[in-house]
Amino acid sequence: MPVSPELWLAFAAAAAVLIAIPGPTTLMVLGHTMSGGWRMGALSLVGVTLGDICAITLSVLGFSAVLAASATAFLVMKWLGAAYLVWLGIQLWRSPPPQLTVQAQVPGGGGRAVAQTFLVTLLNPKGLLFFAAFLPQFIDPARPLWPQVIVFMITFDLLAALIQGAYILAMGRARGVIANPQVLKNMNRAGGAMLVGAGLLTATLKRSA
Repeated sequence: MPVSPELWLAFAAAAAVLIAIPGPTTLMVLGHTMSGGWRMGALSLVGVTLGDICAITLSVLGFSAVLAASATAFLVMKWLGAAYLVWLGIQLWRSPPPQLTVQAQVPGGGGRAVAQTFLVTLLNPKGLLFFAAFLPQFIDPARPLWPQVIVFMITFDLLAALIQGAYILAMGRARGVIANPQVLKNMNRAGGAMLVGAGLLTATLKRSA
């Protein structure tokens, strides 16, 4: 077995607590769900998963060490991520309410939602630093590195899918019973506000965090 059961259980418990605390990425997924329903939220979660995989890989390869050592690199990543989130929030705030018909689709489609959440996850320097600081605590130096990393990566992504998926389903059901255009417009604005809030939250990240 690549990972001892004790270490795996400790990692899963710690990861579940951390995932359950909403951060910039979770707010973005909920913003997409507010504007496009649970299907758009689920597609957004695909982007988050891909972004987490890349973040974990980059952290293990040492890119996070560059962010930790270089104030300039950290600031560039932080402000790129924050600006992108704020821009997306403004676009969503200004967009017209979606048509709740069987064939209606959110402008840009699911591919855009996947790409947006992937970029936001990857442009979050705290995520890279988090994995660099969090993951090594559960690595057994007596065992091969990459099999352990893969097990922890799969565990983290499955937990993220389950926990954030519960958020998506809850919000998607609440949205699905409403068809009033004005209410949908307000939902777009609420989702946009979530994205702007996520951007502002990203802008407050510190290297020491």
